[in-house]
Amino acid sequence: MINPPTMETLLTEQAALVLKRFDYAVAWQIGAAIQAAASERNLPIGIEISHGATPVFLALMPGATPDNADWLRRKRAVALRFHQSSLYMRLLCESKDVNFHARYRLPERDFAASGGGVPIFVRDVGVVGAVAVSGLPDVEDHRLVVSALQQLA
Repeated sequence: MINPPTMETLLTEQAALVLKRFDYAVAWQIGAAIQAAASERNLPIGIEISHGATPVFLALMPGATPDNADWLRRKRAVALRFHQSSLYMRLLCESKDVNFHARYRLPERDFAASGGGVPIFVRDVGVVGAVAVSGLPDVEDHRLVVSALQQLA
């Protein structure tokens, strides 16, 4: 069994996921990699890659629901706002025993501190977008995203 992530391991992981470039073709590569993994394993997930807050790749796999699309949007919002994965933000709030939405005064309808949203960093630029997956337990959503980004970093 894989050890559960810690805040420290997530920070190390994120530092290693910096891309050389990002454009819509790269967004498609990331989305296609996640889609292929989901298809191979019959995972009922939603996938979103965004440039800024604009989705440029969106797919719902068989078994996913429209609710997954809403979770994608909310996880993306966390990754873009905090420049941290949505899983990191969940663990941070749990470590401080605070409610994410109350602490940051953010509405639940627009933000989800649940694993699966990861910011896209470009070397010498910073955050340019986000990758989000929804449909599995949040740590598994996060790992799918990281696996795809590792192929390009």
